[in-house]
Formats: sequence, structure tokens, C-alpha cells
Amino acid sequence: MSLVAPTQQKERIFVMDLLRGVALLGILMMNIPYFAESYQLGENIFIRNETSGADYYAWYIKALSFEGTMRALFSMLFGAGALLLLSRLEKKEMDITPADFYYRRLMWLLLFGLINAFVLQWPGDILYSYALCGLLLYPFRNMAARWLLIIGIFCMLVATFKETYSWRKAWMVKEKGEKALALQQQKKNLTEEQKEDLKTWQERQEKRKPANVMKEVEKERKEMRKGYFSITGHLNGINVKIETFKFYHFFIWDALACFFIGMALFKWGVITGMRSKKFYWILLITGYLVGFGINYFYIKTYLDIRMQFSYVYERLFINLYQERRLLQALGHMSLLILLHKYNILKMLQVWLSRVGQMAFTNYLMQSIICTTIFYGWGFGQFGQLRRVEWYYVMFVIWLFQVIFSNLWLHYFRFGPFEWLWRSLTYWKRQPMLKEEAVEKNIALA
Repeated sequence: MSLVAPTQQKERIFVMDLLRGVALLGILMMNIPYFAESYQLGENIFIRNETSGADYYAWYIKALSFEGTMRALFSMLFGAGALLLLSRLEKKEMDITPADFYYRRLMWLLLFGLINAFVLQWPGDILYSYALCGLLLYPFRNMAARWLLIIGIFCMLVATFKETYSWRKAWMVKEKGEKALALQQQKKNLTEEQKEDLKTWQERQEKRKPANVMKEVEKERKEMRKGYFSITGHLNGINVKIETFKFYHFFIWDALACFFIGMALFKWGVITGMRSKKFYWILLITGYLVGFGINYFYIKTYLDIRMQFSYVYERLFINLYQERRLLQALGHMSLLILLHKYNILKMLQVWLSRVGQMAFTNYLMQSIICTTIFYGWGFGQFGQLRRVEWYYVMFVIWLFQVIFSNLWLHYFRFGPFEWLWRSLTYWKRQPMLKEEAVEKNIALA
């Protein structure tokens, strides 16, 4: 008896592939600023005075419409996909238990995540986080949808608390520093603690001056234009920090919230497109009105304070990033499902669904392509392009991935990395060509 047969084409859920394809391409929109340029310039439009023209609008459209939403949608699909996989495994006769198979699959994903971060040199990798968080999902597979939603909301609230607290910490540094400065200007003696508060605040302010930020940016540009091993050494510390401190303090809650919500939406038939058109219209309007409303207000505040985030807590008091991005992601999801239900742009939907079928390959391909274009061991374009030009590159990569995915799946059953992942999970070479799969099925008949 075979270990387990891979998912057949007829078993795929088109809507989930469509959503996954769009989310995957959208993730590149979020990531390309950090492939192409220093993190500080990717985040802050005031450093290079990108407050008008094409560069400003490129930033604004991304920030208002897509920031965080594509990853939220992708994460919900991961949670839904875990349930879909387990539901199919439990219906099949296998030599191993579904749990064994599921955890084996995630351990290989964990390895791929480490390779993406440390070998392909992408500190923004999500596979590592997905694999670790995915290990926690199996015991919840049979839980009722409402409880999965409650757990997801709880994780989201934990993330909200932590992100709000980080705002408050930055604000407290400012408050203590300004208080100490006021006392100093009044010629009053400062305690040692107040002297330290003033020093910390002044150092932070000095570090954030555009001229000093650009000095750090130039240092990073110089590092990223070096050879492969020099860049690896430069990024290793960043990768370790992200996959330890950042993961356990922030990313775990970020991912788990969407995983559990995605599982609930799968059980309710929402993420698979099984609900009525009226349902998705209500979800779209609600998600967009509230999500875009919150985001517009937050972005306006960030611009008013010139992205000096030490001041943001006194303006906003609570960081609703998680709630806002989830609502917008649900709006995006509903829009795509409605396009499918109304048969609008049907051929484009098919093309994008094939990108979703090869999401694992396309995600890793984005790392390979972008590091080759921007890093020093490739074409060395790191720090060479304007903000709007990053998105010209993105559109070319999008076009390539859509064409490549459709051509590849015309001849092959899986994307190349999907095939490798499956073969490692099954611990047996899987048939890659469609003809091979047909011959194997005939032989087993």
C-alpha cells in the first residue's frame, strides 16, 4: 500500500487557489521595498522627502490598501489549507497516521524556511513562522468553528496589546526625556535616572535625524552590494533576531490569529466561496468601510507626526493594525469571491489560480529573483532605484510568475518546489509529468 496519494487536480478548490495566487503576488508588493532598499527608507517617506509625486502615491496606495492584508489573507488560507489537508488525510487509507504525515510536512517546511532566510538571504521569510505555528494547529482540527474564531480573536488581541505596548514604550522614552530636558532648562539638578532618561531620548532623536539615518542607509547599501558570503554575514544577526525574539514576541500571535480565523472560515464555508452573494457583499462593505476607515485615520496621523513614532501613542492610544488588516483582508477576499461568482474576468481568475497552485514555488522564486536583481552577488541594484521603480520591477515579476505558472502546469502536476516538498514528505519520488501520473493510476487500477 502506498504511503498516501497526493491531492488530485479534481480535488482542488478553485476559489482557494485564486485567493492564494492573489495573496502571493500581493506579498511581493509588501516585500519588494525591503529587497530593494534599506528597511528605514522602505518604511519612512520623510527621509528622502518622498512626500509628493509618483513615489508618494506608490507608498500611499500600498499603505492604504494592501499593508498587512495580503499576508493576513495568505495566513488565513494556510489555516484553512491545514484543515483541508487533514480532512482528506483522515478519509484515506494510509500506512501512517494523519498526524505523522502532517507534522512531517511541517518539519520540511521549517527547513525550507531556514533555507529561505539563511541561504537565499531573505530576512522577511514567513515559512519558518508558518511551520512553527502550524505545529500547534493539529489538536484543534475537530473544534467547532465558533471556538476557533474565539481563539483567533484572542491571539489577535494579544498581538494588539503587544503592539500597543511597544508604542507606549517609545512614548514613555519621549515623555521622560522631555521632562528631564525641561528640568535642565529650568537649571534644576537632575537625578542619575533623569540624566539617563535625557541621554537616551537625545541619542534617539539624534539617530533619527534624516542626515544620520542616511549615513546608516549608506552603510547598509555598501554591505548589500558586496558578495554572497559578506551579505550572509551581514544578514545572519538580523535573521537570528527575527526568528527568535521577533517571532516569540510578535509574529507568533500575528500568524496564529489568522490561522485560527482561517480555520473557522473554512468550516463555515466562507473562504471556499460556499456562502451566498449577499453574504460576501455584506462582508466586503463592512470590511472595507471599517478597515479602510481605520487605516485612513492612522495613515493621516503618521503623516501629521512625520512618522516620528515616539509621538504616535499620544495621538492614537491603541494599535489596531491587526484588526484593521483583517477587515481589509476579508474585504479583498469577498471581492475576489464575488468576481468568481459573477464570472467576471474568468480567464484572469484561471491564470491567477495557477499562481496559487504553485504558491510555494512562486514564494521561493520571489526570493531568488529579487536577491539576484538587488544584491551585490547579482545585479547589485540595492539602493539604486526610486520607490516607484521598485513597483516596475514588481510588475515584471508578476507577469513572469503568471506566465511561468500557467506554462508549467500545462505539462506538470506540481510546481518544482511543491514536487520536492511532496517527495520529501512522502519520502518517495512523486510523478511530476501529467503523463506519469496517468500511467501510475492505470498501473494501480
